[in-house]
Amino acid sequence: MRRRILLSIVAAAAVAVLLFGVPLALAVGRLYRSQQLTRLERTATAAVGRVSAAGLPASDPIELPRVEGGTHLAVYDRAGRRVAGTGPQSGGRTVTSALSGRVTQGAEADQLIAAVPVVDEEQVVAATRAAAPLDLVEGRTHRTWLLMAALGLGAIGGAALIGNRQARRLGAPVAALAATASLLGEGDFGARAARSGIAELDSAAAALDQTAVRLGDLVDRERAFTADASHQLRTRLTALRLTLEAALETPGADLRGAIEAAVTEADRLEATVHDLLALARDVSGARATVDVDEVVREVESRWHGPLAAAGRPLRTRVDRDLPPLVASTAAILHVLEILLDNASRHGAGAVTVSLRRAGIGVVIDVADEGPGILGDPTAVFARRSPSEHGHGIGLALARSLAAAEGGELVLRATGPQPVFSLLLSTAGRDPLDVGGDTPLPPSPGIIAGAG
Repeated sequence: MRRRILLSIVAAAAVAVLLFGVPLALAVGRLYRSQQLTRLERTATAAVGRVSAAGLPASDPIELPRVEGGTHLAVYDRAGRRVAGTGPQSGGRTVTSALSGRVTQGAEADQLIAAVPVVDEEQVVAATRAAAPLDLVEGRTHRTWLLMAALGLGAIGGAALIGNRQARRLGAPVAALAATASLLGEGDFGARAARSGIAELDSAAAALDQTAVRLGDLVDRERAFTADASHQLRTRLTALRLTLEAALETPGADLRGAIEAAVTEADRLEATVHDLLALARDVSGARATVDVDEVVREVESRWHGPLAAAGRPLRTRVDRDLPPLVASTAAILHVLEILLDNASRHGAGAVTVSLRRAGIGVVIDVADEGPGILGDPTAVFARRSPSEHGHGIGLALARSLAAAEGGELVLRATGPQPVFSLLLSTAGRDPLDVGGDTPLPPSPGIIAGAG
């Protein structure tokens, strides 16, 4: 690209030099010719006075003015014959024209000639002729042309230097943009284009950076979906598999009931995929007034059996005066699914799900009687590598789902009993601005092995 820019600038300079130089060179040639003829005319005119003073025919030789630079001065009578000075014996057409009473300039053979009539008593009695070799004018013209050509080449050379500088100035930022675009093509969405101070290129760089941000966000969402789907579907598929295997291996088992349970679990799988896709594409789920009783029934239906099998009771508590809550029921259930799965895997004792008013909002607490450890309360929500067998994905996903619903998921703990609280607002208010007498400051305690 730098070479093309340089060639373009040099070509433009060369065209400009030719467009202006060629007409100027021709004009210079005509100017020098005109100047020489004017000097010859002045010389011939100066000789007219000498001829008029001496008279024709002259008894004494006519003394003509001295001339230099190869100029020849002569006097011709009415018959066109040379009577004084140096020159051809016959004056030629220029002298003939002068003898008719006109000052004449012209070229004959290899000479420039000016002839002036000599008038005595209103009669043309002679003509003076001044001539100079044409080579004098041509030599001067050629020297000037050489000088002009040198100046033209100098101008083109200067344009080449400027063009080279501009090519570097323009070529480097363009090359940097191309390199950044290549990095984006290779998947490095953190690459950013440097600014060059050139408005047009900086505008392109800004657009490229915006594209990088959008692509990075899109890829991050897709990667998060892959990790979240793997984490969330594993539990559902395990439950589905266990249900079907138990029905197959148990003599006289209720196969219809097992199939119905499997279909229910498949519906949950489908809903899980739908919710995760909505989150990955930044599309909020369908919002409506949440049926709190339905949420409680779903939680009990899903988790009463598994927790009871482990000897752990599931308790639910619901305030009677909860304000209307507009949100995605599927998203809330998904968050509770993650929290209950976390309590089932890493907690101990009874698991309690409480729905209560907190100022203008609603708080859903999920607590268990497991141990807690000291640490950063935000670290439990950090998304870690999907290769860590699912750890560090579920709670991060739960917080993302809560944020998508305009809520907030925080960790509270009183002593060894950790509590996760899902804060949901009503009427579009800040979920942390719960007001009332039940503030929810996060505790430094973190459930052991949470994630």
